[in-house]
Amino acid sequence: MELEKHYINRSGWLRAAVLGTNDGILSTTSLAIGVAAASTTRNPVVLAALAGLVAGALSMAAGEYVSVSSQSDVEAADLEREQKELEAMPEIELKELAKIYERRGLTKELAMEVATRLTHHDALGTHAREELGINEITQPRPFQAAFASACSFIAGGLLPLLVSLFAPLKQMIYFQYGFAIIFLAFSGAVAAKTGGSAIGKSIARICFWGTFAMCMSALVGYLFGVKTG
Repeated sequence: MELEKHYINRSGWLRAAVLGTNDGILSTTSLAIGVAAASTTRNPVVLAALAGLVAGALSMAAGEYVSVSSQSDVEAADLEREQKELEAMPEIELKELAKIYERRGLTKELAMEVATRLTHHDALGTHAREELGINEITQPRPFQAAFASACSFIAGGLLPLLVSLFAPLKQMIYFQYGFAIIFLAFSGAVAAKTGGSAIGKSIARICFWGTFAMCMSALVGYLFGVKTG
């Protein structure tokens, strides 16, 4: 009998990787398009894409690390508080746990028996799951998230950088947009496949908002850019 396949254990690193890749593609492309709309030479476009790639990767890594670390600190504080409550008032905590199981459909007697057995097995782990919603699968990992974000941003940002190096200058905006949509669609499909979600919906969502962001960047370049020669 084949076991069911679940994807929730991938949610931590997948979220960071998808966000990093899409952000790398989108922000670097938008920056290149904005500069291309205000420039008549290739060098400013390449420089903007390169600077955006480096700054974006470092920013993504730092932001992801700080964000996930904050989440980890909150969970650690909650676990410490829960441990103190278990030591100070174990009977009250046991009743609270039993009430949770009652609300899920168990009889009062069965809920108390389940709560007692699980408390004897692993009191803190059980209360962390049932009361706080904390478990090993969704546990925050700051370094893993930061590394995944930085690497994925670089992977995504390299694509528009290569386009800025080799695409015809006069059609730079169109090449950047066209390749960005292809890259975003591929990224959305891979993310959906990896996460077991709908591929079409994922592609449509990222392409729509990607188009909006790049159009706004081009508009800003045209309206406020100073042509450089």
